[in-house]
Parts: sequence; structure tokens; C-alpha cells
Amino acid sequence: MTIRPRRLRGNDTLRRMVRETRMDKSSLIYPMFVKEGNDIREEIPSMDGQYRYSVDCMGFELERLLNAGVKNVMFFGIPDQKDEVGSGAYNENGIVQRALREAKEKFPELYLITDVCMCEYTSHGHCGMLCGHDVDNDRTLDLLAKTALSHVEAGADMVAPSDMMDGRVRAIRTMLDQAGHTGTPIMSYAVKYASAFYGPFREAAGSAPSFGDRKTYQMDFHNKREGIKEALLDVEEGADIIMVKPAMAYQDVITEVRKVVNTPVAAYSVSGEYAMVKAGAKLGYIDEERIIGEMAVGAYRAGADIYLTYFAKEIAKMMDEGKIG
Repeated sequence: MTIRPRRLRGNDTLRRMVRETRMDKSSLIYPMFVKEGNDIREEIPSMDGQYRYSVDCMGFELERLLNAGVKNVMFFGIPDQKDEVGSGAYNENGIVQRALREAKEKFPELYLITDVCMCEYTSHGHCGMLCGHDVDNDRTLDLLAKTALSHVEAGADMVAPSDMMDGRVRAIRTMLDQAGHTGTPIMSYAVKYASAFYGPFREAAGSAPSFGDRKTYQMDFHNKREGIKEALLDVEEGADIIMVKPAMAYQDVITEVRKVVNTPVAAYSVSGEYAMVKAGAKLGYIDEERIIGEMAVGAYRAGADIYLTYFAKEIAKMMDEGKIG
């Protein structure tokens, strides 16, 4: 035999030399929950090892992230008060806005990203204003844009709309540009599926809808071509980064999106993925570290440039140790 693929698998140094998928800590984003109150570090029951932090306590976790070499954080806010129009989302003294100002002052080396949506702030738990029992797409756009602007003015380096309203990227881009924030990037949750993998997040953020579901605006998980359409539309509207969510069960979609867009592609390894790994490891059924690494490499191998994950610190450590990356 003249062709022997095993020749390039002979030892670790050689395997790393010819590795096709390369990863770096600079591409990791850690999602973090911040909530109203003081002296709060509250574990999330369905997400073992993840916490909700009050602004005065979040520095503990931000310091750990920096020590691990993770410099990108996405804030999700949990307000005390909710109303029909989600006014806490765009309040200049809202929970995310206060977290941004505190983090910018205490940790200027961090790159701060914010989730832009209404579901955590509306009394009905849907991602926009209602007209009867339907989400009113067009009336919601201005509120999303106001939310994004309030985040940027509080210190956000990037905004990430996750609501799945049609036209929201253009609405946000227009308002940011009119306010002089032409250099602020938008990372769009462009290809976001209506997924059962979000279950633990909805407990963590208190954002489950009080009636119905989100299938009229989030995508049907049977559809791939529709995801391509959503990605291309958001690029046309001004998105700088395109996200696919969830990650693990949607690697075919990540690959197809990577082929058609000329922007960076992000993949969000969501709460259900995290919870399954933690539960399986706790029962002794899987090797937690190896599974975490394999999931991350899978997303990058599929075409992701950026990886949002609750395992960001663990992945950074594995990169440092040369186990992945």
C-alpha cells in the first residue's frame, strides 16, 4: 500500500501538526445571567454550576473568566418587574444597562455583548408586543431598536438580537447609525429554531411564555433552506455576524450557512446541551471533559468561527492544555 492514512496519526505532535480544525480562546463567548438585587449568587437548579448574579456580585465570575482567558461575555437580564411592553428592556437604569456600566468600569478588558429581546421583560413572556394572542412583528421593531441603543449607550460593544422578528436587524442598524454608533456590530440570532433544547434557559431567565409557544416566529427544526434565507436576509439588513442556535443538533445548518455568507458564523451551545452533559456526567455515564471538547470541536468543524457556551472556562483550559484547538 502506498497510501496509508495512519501515517499521520502516529503520535500526538504529528496529529496536532496536521489538525484541520483550529480553535482559539478569543472565539469563545460566555453567556451570563444578571438579576436585580444585592449580594446574590444564586445557582440555577437545571444548570448545575451556573448562577444568576446581582450586579454587585458578578465581578466574581468576570474575574474567573479573565483568569481563564475568556474575554467575551454576553449578558442576559432578569428584571424584578415586567409589563405588557417589556419597558425594563430599554430602561436606561435596567438590569443589563447597570451591569454594562459596572463591568465597563471594573473590567475594561472585557468585550461586552448583550442579548436583545423582550421575553425576559414582558409579563406574557413572548418576544414582542402582542396583538391579541399574536406577536405584533412591526410594532415590536422600534422597542427592539430602543433596547439595543440603550445597551450601546450603557457600554455594550456589540448587540445580539434574538427575538426573530422580521426586519429587526435593519431597525436596529438604522437606530444605532442615526445615534452615531455606526461602528457597533450586530450579531444576529438569524437562524434560531423553536427548540426543546432551550428548556433550562427559560427557567434560568424566567422567560417561558405564559401561553402558547414561539413557533410563529422561531423556525421549524425540520427546515434547512429557510435558515439560509434568514441568514441572507439578515446580512442584507446589516448583520455583521450570523448565529445558528442551537449548535449540537444543527451542525448541518452551520455548514450550509458558512457556505453562503461572507460574515463570521457563530454557534450557540444552548442550555439543554449543557444540562444533558452535566446530568450524564453526574450519573457516571460519560466523560464530561471529553464530551465538552468533542461538542465544541464539532461546532467549529462544521464551520463556526465563534462559539457561545456555558463551558467557556472549561474549553479554554482544554485549549491551554493542548487537548483541543
